[in-house]
Amino acid sequence: MEEARPTASTSSGVGKAVRAGRALTPVPLGQVEAPHVARLGTGIGEFDRVLGGGLVPGSLVLLGGSPGIGKSTIVTSALGNLSAAGRKALYVSGEESAAQVRLRAERLGPAALGVPIVAETDLGAVIATIEAERPDVCVVDSVQVMSSPDLTGGPGSVGQVREVAGRLMRVAKERGVAVILVGHVTKEGALAGPRVLEHLVDCVLSFEGERERTYRTLRALKNRFGSTNEAGVFEMRDEGLVEVEDASARFVAEATRNAPGSAILCAMEGSRPLLVEVQALVAPTELVPPRRMANGIDRNRLALVLAVLTRHTNISLASSDVFVSLAGGVRIDEPGADLAVALAVASAAKGIPLGDTQKPLAAFGELGLTGELRHAAHPDRRLSEAQKFGLTQVLHPTDTLPNLRSALNSAFHNHHAPAQAA
Repeated sequence: MEEARPTASTSSGVGKAVRAGRALTPVPLGQVEAPHVARLGTGIGEFDRVLGGGLVPGSLVLLGGSPGIGKSTIVTSALGNLSAAGRKALYVSGEESAAQVRLRAERLGPAALGVPIVAETDLGAVIATIEAERPDVCVVDSVQVMSSPDLTGGPGSVGQVREVAGRLMRVAKERGVAVILVGHVTKEGALAGPRVLEHLVDCVLSFEGERERTYRTLRALKNRFGSTNEAGVFEMRDEGLVEVEDASARFVAEATRNAPGSAILCAMEGSRPLLVEVQALVAPTELVPPRRMANGIDRNRLALVLAVLTRHTNISLASSDVFVSLAGGVRIDEPGADLAVALAVASAAKGIPLGDTQKPLAAFGELGLTGELRHAAHPDRRLSEAQKFGLTQVLHPTDTLPNLRSALNSAFHNHHAPAQAA
């Protein structure tokens, strides 16, 4: 009987398939040539800094955020600046008509009105237009409404969005076009629906903020051509989004003076320090369990800070609602905010203001579960930013402030708690 030959699924079959291929010669990374690629500056400093210096030709950028947050406004301004600088730009609008986009562009200045636009949702027509126009930068607003009739599923479905992004990526790489995909966030907080899209693109930017607030924060969640630690701050005005180059000055000037429940947080947003006011309110309640509300910080992080504060100090919050908010609609996710939050809550609970009428108290540092204060990154930059605005009293982890109790004693040593204080 003839011996059975190994199938492709056996190890010997796989080995033969591999040996049949052409052997490749590995090259040490130090010998790989990395050509310098000139970036395209959008004329918006905060936007370019988050991108890593500007748009990279042939890259695919996903800009996500809640509806009405300002995504279309910032890309329209960027295209206007690029067009005015002599770059070819193209705006593909799928959600709005050309007339609607013009109404928004009118308040952004004459440069925005020079941006070429097409209103189309058919992917084939969009790709044909890109091939014919050969723009340097193309914005597709938004990726959820683009569709192709030869694909299954409706616009915005997983299959459609993934294939639309894949085809646009191939065009971007082949023609050297920097493509910006605008995408909304889902109820779960994912950008542009399926998470697979975040792995497909080169850069993922998230526009954060509240529509009712004037300040917006732009963050890089992924960036193959730059750092993911940078963040840009914008302010929504009548003429559109305006860069806030010195956000600390705004927040310190607006900070509450000599009132319980207010502290200045020396935070780090990427490579730059940021001073922002933390406000806390502690109110008696008969609800069980009491409410814990957080705006601008993670709610779970607040729960941890309150647990450490209750366990390692004489402040009782079991029968009180606690509300904590970062002024201006800014969001801070770093653990270095723990100490400022704890001091603001303690100040609200005791009814004792921090600092004095002229200079509020500032703080930064991470809280450990045993009540100790832990080192926060870049303390020299935080302290320098606080000194720049005349904040002389800055509490942070040192040998003389090893734990939360010592920090509270230092913050309240010039004050006496009222009789009803906890």
